[in-house]
Amino acid sequence: MRGLAHHLDPVVQVGHAGLTDAVYAQLGGALDTHELIKVKLAKEAPIDTAAAAEAIATHLKAEVAQRIGRVLVVFRARAEGATLQLPRG
Repeated sequence: MRGLAHHLDPVVQVGHAGLTDAVYAQLGGALDTHELIKVKLAKEAPIDTAAAAEAIATHLKAEVAQRIGRVLVVFRARAEGATLQLPRG
């Protein structure tokens, strides 16, 4: 997953308001469209990457494939027509 995400730019940025309902909606829509996305936490975000990763994974039923700096790589397979699969093992 990390290799597939390497070329991607962050599609959602978490700002000073943190993980709001609007941010979750934007993340959910991006995951429905792309399955694999990058999320950037701005310096002023009131949440650290570890807490954000846990909250996003739990709230959106997604997997956090990588945390690097202030960027998360998030994966969630589409309900229908999934094109990527998270390796097991």
